[in-house]
Amino acid sequence: MSERTRTVLMIGTRKGLWVATSDEARASWDLTGPHHDMEEVYSCLVDPRPAADGGPPRLLAGASSSWLGPQVRWSDDLGATWQETPGGGIRFDADRGAALERVWQLAPGAGRHEVWAGTEPGAVWHSTDGGRTFALNEALWEHPHRAQWGEGFGGQAFHTILPHPDDPASVTVAISTGGVYQTSDGGASWAPRNAGVRAEFLPEGQQHPEFGQCVHKVARHPARPERLFLQNHGGVYRSDDHAATWTSIAEGLPADFGFPVVVHPHDPDTVFVFPIGGGERRYPPQGRARVWRSRDAGQSWTPLGRGLPDPCYVAVMRDAMAADDHDRAGLYLGARNGAVWASTDDGESWSSVVANLPDVMVVRAAAF
Repeated sequence: MSERTRTVLMIGTRKGLWVATSDEARASWDLTGPHHDMEEVYSCLVDPRPAADGGPPRLLAGASSSWLGPQVRWSDDLGATWQETPGGGIRFDADRGAALERVWQLAPGAGRHEVWAGTEPGAVWHSTDGGRTFALNEALWEHPHRAQWGEGFGGQAFHTILPHPDDPASVTVAISTGGVYQTSDGGASWAPRNAGVRAEFLPEGQQHPEFGQCVHKVARHPARPERLFLQNHGGVYRSDDHAATWTSIAEGLPADFGFPVVVHPHDPDTVFVFPIGGGERRYPPQGRARVWRSRDAGQSWTPLGRGLPDPCYVAVMRDAMAADDHDRAGLYLGARNGAVWASTDDGESWSSVVANLPDVMVVRAAAF
């Protein structure tokens, strides 16, 4: 057994946050919650960096109250107590003409106390104090494309932030709807990186614009950062040149519409998606819940469903599938019916963590 024998799983829902803990076997779970009761929790981060001395990881949650607005909160004791910045850790200045709606993404940066956040309306923020306060990235907010970014049914949001593991000046982000953007100079400038991604909702002959794609999620493995995987609004893609170009890998899937995409934490060739129908049928094809796995970077796909419900007519949202970092990695899947499942055998079989929670929006897990 590895030195890290505990597991923490954060489950963000439309009505609060639950925190689950287990041992390395992950066969049974202890849950606490709801934390931030009746608040929408769209983003979570399990950040082990502040606990380098062997303590528990810092938990961060982007919660939104209908009365008090959005707030980033953090806990250093696995959710027993929570702290927040008075007045809100993320706020637009009064002269911006914008008000924060939700915090859609929380991601660790290169430094020990560095955290990135993506929000609605579409903006990216940076913290150097562990998530207490955030500064708006001015260059992206003032980008000439911003006036033409649309919004999906869920709202306009930067939902993906991927700092480069070896180059602190490089960050890849994605917005729905706007596409993938990337900086190579620490956020001083941003360029669209969408070549090859099809915008199926545009007229024929206009479906490969420079920007404006409805990207649902982007993922990569830190050991191979030039390779990225992308789940689009109609389309699954891979890039092998750091998002300069994208190639479709959707062949073999029952549908190319879906929200999450997750790379195996120990194998950059293994990737997981959860297809659902496009159009009005936002549930798994044929009503069968299946995680689809590729072990060859998207050249072929295998359906995995043992232990998942059949029939199933609920979707899995963009951040409601995740992996932990145990030596024997765990996968987690949360659905809009409030159920969460876990797998410790690369998706071959699944077991229930919890059921009957509110609508699950995000799951995040880690070993410690």
